[in-house]
Amino acid sequence: MTPLTENHHPTDATDNAPADRSRRRLLLGGTGALLTLGLGGCLSDSGLPLDGVTVQDRDGQPVELASIKGKPTLITFWATTCPGCVKEIPHIQALHDKYAERGVNVVGLAMSYDPLDQINKMVEERDMTYTIWQDKDGRGAEVFGPVRVTPTTFVLDAQARIEFQKIGVFDVDRVERTLDGLLESA
Repeated sequence: MTPLTENHHPTDATDNAPADRSRRRLLLGGTGALLTLGLGGCLSDSGLPLDGVTVQDRDGQPVELASIKGKPTLITFWATTCPGCVKEIPHIQALHDKYAERGVNVVGLAMSYDPLDQINKMVEERDMTYTIWQDKDGRGAEVFGPVRVTPTTFVLDAQARIEFQKIGVFDVDRVERTLDGLLESA
């Protein structure tokens, strides 16, 4: 059955078949081009441009975001007021406990609007032993996307290329498979 198009009746559909095929090809070609352009950044051999991007540690001291390069990294953008972020904390902690000794960076990067004292309070209350930084000026979020929604999680290879990305609460099994694959190929 031929789909209905705007202002056409089913009996008219056969008269417009060549035009419909041309429109479909144009739409599919355009979609393919957009996908290629959109994925180009994700598949870059050089990884994310982290050099020169500074975040701060829990004491307010600057940290180069590029310091994560050289090891696979799980990095999650989070906020203390985000229910999904709080829900993920035990899962991220468990991933840190499982993978840190195997050479994986596990980083929680708090958003720029989250006050440092509030971040530190949550870290203490939730016994978060993985690395916690604050994206004080928002440049980290810009480099990764931009990231506007929390939680947003990435798994990067040792060259800071994105291997996995998820907006919202992530699937722990999927993240573990991605990390295991990166460790096996290293």
